[in-house]
Amino acid sequence: MHIGLIGGIGPAATDFYYRRLISTFASRKAALELTIVHADTPTLLKNLSANDAEAQVAIYTRLTNRLVAAGAGCVVVTSIAGHFCIEAFKACSPLPVIDMISEVSAAVEERGLKRIGILGTRTVMETRFYGGVRSAEIIPPNGGDLDDVHQAYVAMAASGVVTEAQRSIFNHVSRKLLEEGGAEAIMLGGTDLALVFNQDAAPFPLVDCAALHVDAVVRLAIA
Repeated sequence: MHIGLIGGIGPAATDFYYRRLISTFASRKAALELTIVHADTPTLLKNLSANDAEAQVAIYTRLTNRLVAAGAGCVVVTSIAGHFCIEAFKACSPLPVIDMISEVSAAVEERGLKRIGILGTRTVMETRFYGGVRSAEIIPPNGGDLDDVHQAYVAMAASGVVTEAQRSIFNHVSRKLLEEGGAEAIMLGGTDLALVFNQDAAPFPLVDCAALHVDAVVRLAIA
């Protein structure tokens, strides 16, 4: 299947999806058909902050029409923050939408995790991954830690690079969620956190939402 990605939200997340798709298809000796269209990070963050699902869905729909014209058979939103309007988008999308939230929920249940700390934007943390995981308790950072993570994440997503100060915030808050909050793992509730954490080398268990999403895309595309 020809895969359509809505990328740019943010640049590092798009790079992660692109590289993981290339390497996974190569390892399976399968041909990758892929088209990427660009969405704007500041516009997404503005619509997320205002909870303006209608405006963001209109953007996704316009971009998906380009993917249709390119021959794509599905569409993938490469942003967890961008999933704030995913149900509304699924209802009107010109292409089938591969939804990250349901894939992550299934993976959490399969692993038997019961308490999971979360990092990401304010909305993703405060809504506990949009309430999409029913089999485990999602634990956001407290007070100032939540503010620090949100600000560090938004700045990182917009620039496409992580500073040492931002990396320190993410690691410090993760440790607190594990040691003081009783979390069994940390959910990477922002796709740009691939800049900070490597699932294979992390010093604590992760729920890597972007990796799970890409793996679901591969299963569908190669089936």
